[in-house]
Amino acid sequence: MTQVFVVHPENPQGRILAQAAQILAKGGLVAVPTDSSYAVVARLDDKSAAEDLRRVRGLDERHNLTVLCRDLAEISTFAKVGNSQYRLLKMATPGPWTFILEATKEVPRRVSHPSRKTIGIRVPDNKIVRELIDQVGSPLLSTTLIPEGESEALNDVAEIEKRYKGQIEAVVDGGACSMQPTTVIDLTDETPVVVRVGAGDPVKLGLS
Repeated sequence: MTQVFVVHPENPQGRILAQAAQILAKGGLVAVPTDSSYAVVARLDDKSAAEDLRRVRGLDERHNLTVLCRDLAEISTFAKVGNSQYRLLKMATPGPWTFILEATKEVPRRVSHPSRKTIGIRVPDNKIVRELIDQVGSPLLSTTLIPEGESEALNDVAEIEKRYKGQIEAVVDGGACSMQPTTVIDLTDETPVVVRVGAGDPVKLGLS
């Protein structure tokens, strides 16, 4: 059975999100709204988290999973950030951006890209998911909730519940998301590379 927790999008009820946090603490997967689309999340320190997320999405280990952080300071724990990278991250966070960075030793090997040792990093501009991270007390491992073989993320809670019954333990219903993917920027080299243009406009960061 997949539980559905309905919360206010602007003033999410902490007592309800605490129930979702308890499910994550027990190793469950939870679908949550973000500032781009719905994502499925797990605890970063859960040993089966990466495998479970990839199984739900039908992904292989070469696909970068994303760490959802609360703020810029938290990013440096999980990714190697130089001065130029820091300035760009400061301009962009929070917001609909995913940054590919070199992972630190704090990121479990099973989570990072097997050959490049990289990880996706996000600071979402969404009160629900940020409050959930607070409830859990640490960043969350995530992937966009796109059904295997499809190209668009799910945006309807009833559809998510129907499709992933028995695979996802809970869905946090915060209403519809924007349905635009994040803009992905690779910061592993000196020159930033825009991998995918989505909701974030690269021009605002001085990129084209």
